[in-house]
This record gives sequence, C-alpha cells and structure tokens, in this order.
Amino acid sequence: MAENGWKQVDEWKQKANRIAPTLVGGSKKHGGPDLGPTRAKKAWESLGVNGHLIAQSAPQPDFNGNPCLTVRMCARLQGFPDSWFFSGKKTAAYRQVGNAFPPPVAVSVGRELFRVLTTTKKVFAVSSRSS
Repeated sequence: MAENGWKQVDEWKQKANRIAPTLVGGSKKHGGPDLGPTRAKKAWESLGVNGHLIAQSAPQPDFNGNPCLTVRMCARLQGFPDSWFFSGKKTAAYRQVGNAFPPPVAVSVGRELFRVLTTTKKVFAVSSRSS
C-alpha cells in the first residue's frame, strides 16, 4: 500500500492488522475480479479494503477512502513470491491468484504426504500383525 507514497498508509495498517477473508478467484459469469461474495466484501471493508475491485496500482499519495488490492498484493497474501509470474491482464491474473492453492499450504501438505509415505511400511507392518 505504501509503494506510491500513500500518506494514510500508517493509519490504514493499524486497521488492516487482522486476519483477512479467503481470496476467491472470481466468476466468469459475474464479470470482473473482486474479493468475493457480499460477506467477504464486508469483511474486507472492516479491514479498510475496497473489495469490489482489483486495482492496477497501490494508492497515490493523496488517495482518500478504502484502497483496493492489486493482483501482486493478493499474490503476496496467498504466499506467492514476488518473482512468480501470472499471465494475462488483470482479471485473468487475479483469477490465477484467487483460484490457486496457496504455496505455503502446498509445501506443508507435500511435506506431510512425504512423511506419511516414507513411514508407511512401519505403520502397515504394525497394523498387519495386530489383525
């Protein structure tokens, strides 16, 4: 939010310092990108975010009101590194972010699957003896 020198960013940060709703990728039948259904938009509003649109850029210095998130901001919230590329224009890129499985969650799931699969022999060996 501070990228373009928005003067109210410190005030906004205090309001936005809570857990946010889940991002959703948007529906093709309902038009352009936004931050979800009515209940989610209201939750975003309580954090000082306009959930009705996705912005092209961070707020300008004299912006007043609730700022919108950009695709990159949404990607950061989902846990994507800044180096991750999303193809297409704003709407297509946002849908990729909002519909994606967050990378930190994917890493955790992958690690747990690896742990379970590498210890499976021991678990099944114990289970089959007790049968």
